Amino acid sequence: MSDLRERIHSLAKQYHKEIIEVRHHLHANPELSFEEFNTSAFIAHKLKEFNIPFTGGYVKTGIVALIKGKNPDKKTIALRADMDALPIQEENKTNYCSTKAGIMHACGHDVHMSSLLGTAKILNELRDEFEGTVKLIFQPGEELLPGGASLMIEQGVLKNPDTKSIFGQHVFPTMEAGKVGFRSGMYMASTDEIYVTVKGKGGHAAMPANYNNPLIITSHILIELQKEFSKPTEIPTVLAFGKITGMGATNVIPSEVKLEGTFRTMNEQWRKEAHRKMKTIAEDIAHKMNGSCDFNIANGYPFLVNNEVTTDRAKKSAEEYLGKENVENLDIRMTGEDFAFYSQHIPACFYRLGTGNKSKGITSGVHTSTFDIDERALETGMGLMAWLALNELKS
Repeated sequence: MSDLRERIHSLAKQYHKEIIEVRHHLHANPELSFEEFNTSAFIAHKLKEFNIPFTGGYVKTGIVALIKGKNPDKKTIALRADMDALPIQEENKTNYCSTKAGIMHACGHDVHMSSLLGTAKILNELRDEFEGTVKLIFQPGEELLPGGASLMIEQGVLKNPDTKSIFGQHVFPTMEAGKVGFRSGMYMASTDEIYVTVKGKGGHAAMPANYNNPLIITSHILIELQKEFSKPTEIPTVLAFGKITGMGATNVIPSEVKLEGTFRTMNEQWRKEAHRKMKTIAEDIAHKMNGSCDFNIANGYPFLVNNEVTTDRAKKSAEEYLGKENVENLDIRMTGEDFAFYSQHIPACFYRLGTGNKSKGITSGVHTSTFDIDERALETGMGLMAWLALNELKS
């Protein structure tokens, strides 16, 4: 396998410039969740160019490609990249800056797609060197509920052929390019969206006897929920509200206030119990203050759990490919990812690809208007993913 490893290193270096150009095209032409039609067409074009068979039309824009080695029915594993961008106005001044006003690949999905295309080109070159099949999943709508992963699973993406395990990588700007990170077991939180309407009685601010201010009711609800859900617990938990809207004025009390927030945790039983508890707290407070409360929770992505056997094996493979000094252990995160849906169905490994470079000032976080990467990470990303796939096929 050492000769094969060196061939992968060589091919990743050879294709690096081409994959940078792919990334620049994708970055300059971002599309929002479930609207990735041009992105999908570009990926299809590249797969045809690489002579890799594929099927399109999953959730309209999703693509699944198959690279078959010798004895292709022996085992199938999957590699996934997400395709959608975010509604953010880019502030970078690069020659590949977004050409779409208010839309930007600020979460690195351009990196994920271009890296997977590079991996595809490497694996296709080496298809006579391995047994089994590698399934490439280009998935829409990671950033928007209900999540493209859940919809692709419903449409049979893990079937035909049956997929035994799946890998995904994600940019990590706080980690230097050339490094990667892994965590076995529980890794990322479930993510629910909360939409609350608190109703009182509006009126002229100078006449308090004639109104019941929903802003005051809402403040009591927020304080009580904060007290209840900031208590120490063995289960990682976050309840946070980021938006409050009360369309009154200096002398106008509105009749209702709207709240939006998120709830995140890592235990399904507690998740359901917490939903009931926060709803009860809010509705009871509103009732006691002669108002009402509509407390709605949109169930989001489940928690993401990295299969321990698969992830430990992948980490060791990464150490072989990059050197132990370039493979780090990750902490639990309260962020969410729809890759979690895959992890609920088959053994999964979701790892981090270092993309930062402090010396060059490449430090902006994801979901910011100045996010960018050190493009050395593309060589690491496509080569490592190819190496992980081959090791997983022979396991």
